[in-house]
Amino acid sequence: MKFGIDRLLADPELRKPLEGRRVALLAHPASVTADLTHSLDALVAAGLNVSAVFGPQHGVRGDLQDNMMESPDFTDPTYGMPVFSLYGEVRRPTGQSMHTFDVMLVDLQDVGCRIYTFVTTLLYVLEAAAEHGKSVWVLDRPNPVGRPVEGLMLRPGWESFVGAGPMPMRHGLTLGEMGDWFIRHFGLDVDYRVIEMEGWQPDAAPGFGWPPERPWINPSPNAANVNMARAYAGTVMVEGATLSEGRGTTRPLELFGAPDIDARAVIAEMRRLAPDWLNGCTLRDIWFQPTFHKHVGQLCSGVFIHAEGPDYDHPSFRPWRVQALGFKAIRRLYPDYDLWRDFPYEYVFDKLAIDVINGGPALREWVDDAAAAPGDLDALTVPDEEAWSAERRAHLRY
Repeated sequence: MKFGIDRLLADPELRKPLEGRRVALLAHPASVTADLTHSLDALVAAGLNVSAVFGPQHGVRGDLQDNMMESPDFTDPTYGMPVFSLYGEVRRPTGQSMHTFDVMLVDLQDVGCRIYTFVTTLLYVLEAAAEHGKSVWVLDRPNPVGRPVEGLMLRPGWESFVGAGPMPMRHGLTLGEMGDWFIRHFGLDVDYRVIEMEGWQPDAAPGFGWPPERPWINPSPNAANVNMARAYAGTVMVEGATLSEGRGTTRPLELFGAPDIDARAVIAEMRRLAPDWLNGCTLRDIWFQPTFHKHVGQLCSGVFIHAEGPDYDHPSFRPWRVQALGFKAIRRLYPDYDLWRDFPYEYVFDKLAIDVINGGPALREWVDDAAAAPGDLDALTVPDEEAWSAERRAHLRY
């Protein structure tokens, strides 16, 4: 199969509309061609007039580990062009930076989750392009977790940098398709084009979204493999909890735990509460000691989520529910556990991080309500999932 960048480079007719125009590239370390050449180098070598580069959260170089660690603007040392950070002093392109190009090529590897901030950066770029009369082309890449939809819809008034619009946690779109939806939903008047992939089969084994012949490259420092991408729509919620999500270990966002829980008891309680929510994956109790971040230097009892191997079942794996159930089990076992982390999350200072992550308080309220059962969360969530599945249908390109 071919990604958007590879099709653009292989077909002079696709590149023809870019002749005589200044081109900007929005990219990160995973923006590479099939032979692992960075897209910037490949586009310059193809003769395009690349006049500027833009970087999302974690930077063009992908060097910054945590949330709210900002990247500076700089001058590219190889080509001498300006590199503008969209996660520094600004998160929206400035008028000054918008005047450095005519067409922006967006070549970002996403992980298929609303909270992954590249989704919001795409919206901000589209809005700025509409305002300044610029063109945006998305060089499409796979959604590595495929088409499944899961989670509560973001509620009105809960928009943030991790919540660009009313969609569930797992949206099941590529970035190219997401751009289509943004333009329709927000009524944007922008010259927009998607260079589609060729041969992407999101329902095909064994990748179920990620083509196994392509090596995985971290799009952000803690997105280390496809298992992380599959689990992320659940484990990212741990960023809003006092539990560790495994930052400071070699397998971040594939596990959760803390020094003061018993992982075996948590797994047993999860299985007792809602065994069907654990379909498609394997839970394994582990020990880990973070070298930085939460619980640094402390021995933690944890739960590792395996969305891989012979027991992985793509259609039935529901990571958002798996993690919700983990929270619920801890609340049942330890009713007074100080579970929710109170700190500024992605520049939202007046709401709990877990609520910002979920686009509303419903998940937290369900966890904390001693009488609430798994069916009560399903009753809230399934209508959202069905509504989104119907709404996105018009934007599916593959």
